[in-house]
Amino acid sequence: MPSWKVDGEYFENCNCDVLCPCITTNLQGKPTQGHCDVVLAYHIATGKYDGVKLDGLNAVMAATSPGAMALGNWKVAVYLDRRGSPEQRKALEAIFTGAAGGPMAAFSPFVGEILGAKVVPITYESSGTKRRVAVEGIMDLSVEGILGADGKSAMVVDNVAHPCNSSLAIAQGVDSRYTDHGMRWEISGKNGHYSPIHWEVK
Repeated sequence: MPSWKVDGEYFENCNCDVLCPCITTNLQGKPTQGHCDVVLAYHIATGKYDGVKLDGLNAVMAATSPGAMALGNWKVAVYLDRRGSPEQRKALEAIFTGAAGGPMAAFSPFVGEILGAKVVPITYESSGTKRRVAVEGIMDLSVEGILGADGKSAMVVDNVAHPCNSSLAIAQGVDSRYTDHGMRWEISGKNGHYSPIHWEVK
């Protein structure tokens, strides 16, 4: 398996009420709406996959689960940054589907169907406690951190079994829509998280 390393950040927005039961039950809990729809967006600040640089590229994964996430049967769609070369996009797909090992491989046993990987222009924005990802005609999702006692930074949950990071900011969808593969989600006001990512496979 190729060696690789990425440093950057991610955020997610799902259809559960805040706080998503997955966080407190290690994916075992029943989603608050009975099923789970979630988008995870990634920005790589610096990265390299088997010698291929990935600096500045983005990727998105959208997944839906008919019940508790731990029960599997997820349907997953992947979106790859159009700015990347064919080699870079191949690396992104390997990393963010878990095929290249690393944290995202933890999701692999739960996936029942891959809906495909699309090469699209991805806008990723990050400022303070706000995060946004947009793909024209498919998605536009924004989350904002829920402020803690200092009134400036987001509340954080720590020591969680999440593949992206064991420490996650608690956030909430602000203006979030997704439409693709016959699915239409409106998850504004619902659960969100964000964190840095520092992943490496040697």
